[in-house]
Amino acid sequence: MRIDLPGGAYELRDPVTWPVLDTPATSRVVYAAAHVVADPLGDNTPGSPAAVDWDATLAFRHHLWRHGLRVADAMDTAQRNMGLDWAATKELITRSAAEARAFGDPARLVACGAGTDHAPGAADLSTITAAYAEQIETVQAAGAGVIVMASRQLARAATGPADYHQVYGKLFGLAERPVILHWLGEMFDPQLAGYWGSRDVAAATDSFLELIHAHAGMVDGVKVSLLDEEHEIGLRAALPAGVRLYTGDDFNYPSLIKSGSHALLGIFDAIAPAAAAALHVLDAAESACDEAGRERLLAEYDAILAPTVALSRKIFETPTYHYKTGIVFLAWLNGHQDAFAMVNGAQSARSLTHLAEVFRLADQAGLLADQELAVRRMRALLAVHGL
Repeated sequence: MRIDLPGGAYELRDPVTWPVLDTPATSRVVYAAAHVVADPLGDNTPGSPAAVDWDATLAFRHHLWRHGLRVADAMDTAQRNMGLDWAATKELITRSAAEARAFGDPARLVACGAGTDHAPGAADLSTITAAYAEQIETVQAAGAGVIVMASRQLARAATGPADYHQVYGKLFGLAERPVILHWLGEMFDPQLAGYWGSRDVAAATDSFLELIHAHAGMVDGVKVSLLDEEHEIGLRAALPAGVRLYTGDDFNYPSLIKSGSHALLGIFDAIAPAAAAALHVLDAAESACDEAGRERLLAEYDAILAPTVALSRKIFETPTYHYKTGIVFLAWLNGHQDAFAMVNGAQSARSLTHLAEVFRLADQAGLLADQELAVRRMRALLAVHGL
């Protein structure tokens, strides 16, 4: 099958059929950060309240659970701080946790972001703490796990590490069970520069580790999105026993997961079938009885994920915070939603040439579930642009 893309004709590869592995991998705890599906008939122009297609949004979470992945919801992948307002976020948290009950324990299957984005004007530590507390209460009332998101308001108000420790220390006291801490790098959100009290990453890491060691019993794990493999490996080694490192590195996830990181990744929204298959191979490798079998299985793991890295690096290229557009684009190509539409009009955040390359790389990775549908939709998008 061929399609004319910007830059020339492209011949699609042979299709790939991925197994639906509805049992989770056991060697790693893995979350896919999930996107929301916009109502294509809603007023999702920039600045408008988010109009969400709830049926399609929840069906996509079923897709992730069917592949044995946990869901990280109401995160930056769901356009927090980029169009998903608090009213829609609250509904998403409640609905997602309720849907998870069909697959098991919501506290295990879904963790949701709790932040301060509903209080954009919060400027002092007590107000910021109260804003966090409201969102933590919402997540816990729904029955989901808590991910304490990085706060733009705290980044703006804090004068040093002590302020972060004061706020987070109070939040641990509100948590009913251990939480996941989220360190989102400034490439994902420039307003988070200097988080944990310093623009120097080494100093910020020291502050972060001091906080975690002081409250290790209430920290399930840390989700780190700095796109720095060497830093993540060092941080992982310095964590207290029992605290997981959930990689958020959408550039280097295959090697980081293989070397011991767990995962909470936006790219797993787009590559769930391949990710699930690779993780089951990793399970087999880590339980293999002989070194030759282990090496063969690790090579298979690498072969599955290697083509997804080029796709991920394209989707997350600078400006990285617009990666959501590529995630939603692939969901549309794969039939998970009827329209290439996003809240806040974010479908316009990437160029046609960028999206065409995402199409090509997704095909190379075997991640176009129905090639005929994907080609038909890609041709329609090209036609809208006069091609």
